[in-house]
Amino acid sequence: MDAATRAGAVPAGGSTAKRPRKPRQPVEEVVRYFLAKDGSNPVKPELGDEVPNEGEALIKAFQSKSGVVYVLHAYKAEAEMQSGTPTLVKRPLQR
Repeated sequence: MDAATRAGAVPAGGSTAKRPRKPRQPVEEVVRYFLAKDGSNPVKPELGDEVPNEGEALIKAFQSKSGVVYVLHAYKAEAEMQSGTPTLVKRPLQR
């Protein structure tokens, strides 16, 4: 027995090898920018007009009376099996 095996290392091709995971395609998160609707407040946020990017959202918010921008990240909850146990994961929604 060599030193690596005595130290608890599993020899290549050992019986404790795990099944390789399927590589996941990296999914880009969709970020959406909205101006606050008139009358909106932190207790009850309401989305107004959507703007295409953060820079434009900041400019339009600065020009509005509220000055508030809402940034929205949307996810879908899905079940994924891990070691025979379902685990809930969040997956970014695509536009």
